Formats: sequence, C-alpha cells, structure tokens
Amino acid sequence: MFALVVRFNLHAEATAAFDELVAETVKGIIEHEPGTLVYATHTVEGEPLARVFYEVYADRAAFEEHERQPHTKHFLSKREEFVDSFRVEFLSPASDKGLPRSAS
Repeated sequence: MFALVVRFNLHAEATAAFDELVAETVKGIIEHEPGTLVYATHTVEGEPLARVFYEVYADRAAFEEHERQPHTKHFLSKREEFVDSFRVEFLSPASDKGLPRSAS
C-alpha cells in the first residue's frame, strides 16, 4: 500500500473552478485507475480556501501509473491557476482499520 495526503490552499476567487477541475479528475480516476483504492477530496471546516486529498494506492507502481494518466497530467498543469500553495505528505501506515494490506 502507498498513501499520501495533499493540502491545497486556494486563491479566494478560485474555489469553484478548482472544485470543478477536481470533479473532472476524480471521474477519470474512477474510470481508469483500478490501482487507486481511495481518492477522497475534502473541504476543511472553517477554512473555505483549503482542500485536502487523501489518496491510497495498491502500491507505489499504482501511484506512478496515476501520475502518468492524462486526467492527472491535466489536473497538474491547471492547478497552478487556482492554488496559492500546497503540501504533500507521504504516509506509512501504523495502526488502522480498513486499509488494504500488501502481501509481505
């Protein structure tokens, strides 16, 4: 399993357009990425300009395949129009409920 969290801080006038871009991207992920196990996008309570993505992939190869997809490349090329800053955190599972386990 390979997971990450991304936090985006948006320009004030960009939230609707960013959310539309995300919806288009998620549609492509659903249709074309069997190795993407969870791709959950969130708004943040009390922070209208923040968005958080939680992503879980079957393995690093599935993440790399996600990065090669046309819908992901489109998202990455357009996001700069809407994003003030972002932060990516790669995760290593410790204790959990419901996360898939890699064969060891």
